[in-house]
Amino acid sequence: MTKRKKTVNELLEEALFVEDEQPFQVPENWVWVTLKDVCKINMGQSPKGEYTTDDSNNIPLIGGPADMGETYPNAKRYTIKPTKLSENGELIVSVRATLGKTNIADGQYCLGRGVAGIKSNIIDIRLLRYYFETIKSHLYSVSTGTTFQQISRKNIESIAFPLLPLNEQKRIADKVERFLSKIEEAKQLIGEAKETFELRRAAILDKAFRGELTRKWREEHPDIENAEVLYDKIISLIKPKKFEIIEEQSEYIPCKWKWVRLGEVVHVNPPKKKLNEVSEEQKCTFIPMPAVSDKTGKIEEPEEREYRKVKKGYTFFLENDVLFAKITPCMENGKSAIARQLKNGFGYGSTEFHVLRTSEYVNEQYIHYLVRSQRFRAKAKREMTGAVGQQRVPKEFLLNYPFPLPPKEEQDAIVNILDDIFAKDNCSKFNLQLESELDILKQCILSKAFRGELGTNDPSEESAVELLKEVLQEQVK
Repeated sequence: MTKRKKTVNELLEEALFVEDEQPFQVPENWVWVTLKDVCKINMGQSPKGEYTTDDSNNIPLIGGPADMGETYPNAKRYTIKPTKLSENGELIVSVRATLGKTNIADGQYCLGRGVAGIKSNIIDIRLLRYYFETIKSHLYSVSTGTTFQQISRKNIESIAFPLLPLNEQKRIADKVERFLSKIEEAKQLIGEAKETFELRRAAILDKAFRGELTRKWREEHPDIENAEVLYDKIISLIKPKKFEIIEEQSEYIPCKWKWVRLGEVVHVNPPKKKLNEVSEEQKCTFIPMPAVSDKTGKIEEPEEREYRKVKKGYTFFLENDVLFAKITPCMENGKSAIARQLKNGFGYGSTEFHVLRTSEYVNEQYIHYLVRSQRFRAKAKREMTGAVGQQRVPKEFLLNYPFPLPPKEEQDAIVNILDDIFAKDNCSKFNLQLESELDILKQCILSKAFRGELGTNDPSEESAVELLKEVLQEQVK
C-alpha cells in the first residue's frame, strides 16, 4: 500500500515553530523554521588521496577552513575525480574542527569531509552566511568528537532559522554588508597602527640589547661589576653543560657586557621540584595556553586545579619562571609570560611551554623581553621541527641561543626603562580595547538583524509563510 503524501498544509504545520518554541521574537511577517525545511544540505566527502593533485586544471578541493578565503574559497589542492560538488552561489560551511566558518562558492568545488554545502532558493545566501556567524557557540554545543569536534547533517538540518520576506532579506543583507564593511575598514586601520607599534617595539628592544638605552646610566655608574664576573658566579651556581665558544659577534656591545648562550645562564626546562608536603586535594595554579595573552605577554586567565589532577602529564613551574610557547602559531604570535602570583608558589600548565628559570644573577623580566623580541622569535621560527601545523621550537635552540648579558645592575636598569616606555605607550592598549569593541559591535549588528531591529521591516509585505509554502509545494508534487 502506497504511503499517503502529506498535504502542503500538513507540512506547513509541522515546519512552523509554535510560539513557545521560538528562540526569540521576530516581526509578524517572519516565521521560524528549521534549515531542513528551506535548504538542501550536501555533506562533503573527501576523494581518495590518489585522486588529489596540485594541477589547477582540475576541480578545486575544499577540505576545511584552511582552504577558505575571506569570502570565497582559496583552494590549494585539486582532484581529478570529485566526490561531492558545490554549485555557484552555494554556502560552504566548515563542519569539522573549526566549526561554522563559511565561504560562498564562486564556481564549482569538490567538497571534502570537513565541509558541507548549503543552498536555498528562498534565502539570500549572504543572509544565511551572516546567520552562521551568530550560531557558532550553538554548533560547538551540539558537536561530537574529542580530537576534532564535528557536526552532522542532522545537526545542520535542525538549526532554527528566522525566515523573512525576500525583499526584506535583500534590504537586511545590504545594510549588514555596509555596516560590516565599515567595521572591517576600522580593523584594517587598527592593524596598520599595531604593525607600526610592533616595528617601534622591535626597534626599542634592539636598542636595549645593544646597550643603547642605558648609555647615560653607564656613565653615571662606572664602577659596576663586569659581566665576566657575573658569568663566573652563574656558572658556579647552575653548573651548565659545556657549550661551544661563541664566535666573535659583529654587533657592538658595551665593554662590561658578555656574549653568552642562554643555556649557560638560565635553566631551560629544569627538573620538577619535589613537593612532599603538598596534599592531593591542594589547589594550585594551572595555566592552559589560552590563559597567556600574545598581545600583552601576561597570564590573564589563570585557573586553579587540584594537585592530584595536574601532577602528571603537565609542565611544572615555579614563581617567576618564564613560560615560552614552543608550538606554532603560539610562538610566532608571542605567547610567553612570567609565572607570577602562583598559588602556593608553584603551578602546572600546557605541555607546549618551555620553562626558563633564572637565578639571583639574572633578571627574569630581561629574559622575558629577550624571548618576546621579534628577532628572537624570527630565529626560533627558522629552527622549528616537526610536521606542518605541529612544529615546535626545540630545547636545543634555547640552550644554544647567543645573547649579550649585561651586569645585573644594568639588567635591572634596562628592565625599568623598558617597563616605563611600554607603560606610557597606550597605543597598543587602546587598539586592543577598540578591536574588542568592534567585535562586540559586529555581533550586536548581526543580533539586531535577525530580530528585525535594523529598521528594514515593512509589515505590509507578504508574510514569509508564502515563501515556505512554495518550497513545501515542491515536496508534494
